[in-house]
Amino acid sequence: MSDGKITNHAVGQHLPHIELLSEAFNIPQLSKNRRIWVLLPHDYHNNRKHYPVLYLQDAQNLFDEYAPFGNWEIDRRLASLSAAGAGDVIVIAVDHAGTERITEYSPYYHRKFGKGKGKLYAKFMIETLKPYVDKTFRTKPGRGDTGIGGSSMGGLISAYTGIVYPQHFSKLMIFSPSFWYSDDIYFDAFNYKYILPMKIYLYAGENESRYMTQHIHRFRGAVKSSVFDNPFTKFNIVINPEGEHNEWYWGEAFEKAVQWLYFE
Repeated sequence: MSDGKITNHAVGQHLPHIELLSEAFNIPQLSKNRRIWVLLPHDYHNNRKHYPVLYLQDAQNLFDEYAPFGNWEIDRRLASLSAAGAGDVIVIAVDHAGTERITEYSPYYHRKFGKGKGKLYAKFMIETLKPYVDKTFRTKPGRGDTGIGGSSMGGLISAYTGIVYPQHFSKLMIFSPSFWYSDDIYFDAFNYKYILPMKIYLYAGENESRYMTQHIHRFRGAVKSSVFDNPFTKFNIVINPEGEHNEWYWGEAFEKAVQWLYFE
């Protein structure tokens, strides 16, 4: 974990390779194409090791220094972790759909936004993207080494995908999720019945909406009340008293989340 003692030189030596997986990756479930990136550990091309994988939403906001709302700086944060002996994770970063982002990241109906396409997007992640990634890169394909995450609406679709398809994911990184969108997310969480180990990292800021932290605790309560509740379910709930709904705070939370989800 970075503690200020890791030099900029060490971080620079451990920067991941950011490669364009595809400019127009086919999403057959939605009849669309999408740009997708892969961040490979710094020494990926110099060894034959296999790595755990993290699938993240909203790629435009994860490492692009020219992103209009800032970015998470996950490249530097992964490098900092790697320099400290952790952080060797393959990250698959999927661009959002622009003006259709809300609809695509919603698995539910909303009176303002209409019927969401998130259930189809989740199937894309499971049926199309993950098999391709596992075939193309040296991954550890099992659920125990596979995570999914995102923020805001990206947090909503990641939470939904993780609890509906737990046979594929054991690590959920959920930042400031848009659980306000539909109470159905709590019903899906309550019906979560998988009994293998799961780690769920929930982050929110006190300076977001007045109900954000309530949503976080309600989601945890729904999972804990489900048949799934067992000793193998682990939560890490982080409420930042100064946190706001933006990329800077999510980036700050990212490093600790990766550390806890994958290396503790």
